[in-house]
Amino acid sequence: MTSPVPQETFRTLLRAQKVWDVELPVFDPAHAPAAPLPLFHAWFAEAVDAGQPEPHTMQLATVAEDGGPDVRTVMLHDADELGWHFASHATSTKGRQLAARPEAALHFYWAAQGRQIRVRGRVTTAPHAESLADLHARSTGALAAALVGRQSEVLPSSEELARSSQAAWERAQAEPDADAPTWTLYVLDPLEVEYFQGDARRRHVRLRYRRQAEGEGGWARELLWP
Repeated sequence: MTSPVPQETFRTLLRAQKVWDVELPVFDPAHAPAAPLPLFHAWFAEAVDAGQPEPHTMQLATVAEDGGPDVRTVMLHDADELGWHFASHATSTKGRQLAARPEAALHFYWAAQGRQIRVRGRVTTAPHAESLADLHARSTGALAAALVGRQSEVLPSSEELARSSQAAWERAQAEPDADAPTWTLYVLDPLEVEYFQGDARRRHVRLRYRRQAEGEGGWARELLWP
């Protein structure tokens, strides 16, 4: 059982934490590319080189049924000319939210370099064949988890999860091409992408890309106050 922590102890622990206790890279936005995707690819590679744990995880924010915000951590599956890719069950909470209002925001935080990336835009679903191809390219564990399904439903007991998970693992090992009917690959087509480079003196660099209206072409780039 987790022991309770007194409020004052919590505050002391909280205020004792350091921010960016590393040497931060310098980011000159004047040398940034004209479009946001090449910069994402470069920063991702640099995060990997810097030893950032799980740089492919990101926060996904959607609009809940009551109109409020909802957020969770998911895995990035790709980032290409179509947008930023992630996956889930269409029947999950986020799947239902995206079906009702197909727009979302993504957030990456790479503490190893004091960097954040924010992406906002419209979300579309890939054809089921593409969703399955993406799933089958991943691990047996990923397929097993997808085969369990029932994501976000109320779980009656941990024993039921154990039984369903074991059955799914056995099927994933026996049928590596098994279908997961509700598994869906989503693609966020960005309208805005912001790159944030932290600075030890709090003179953070924020570069925002905004997609231009059709006919104007390309992306507008602008600096933001930190």
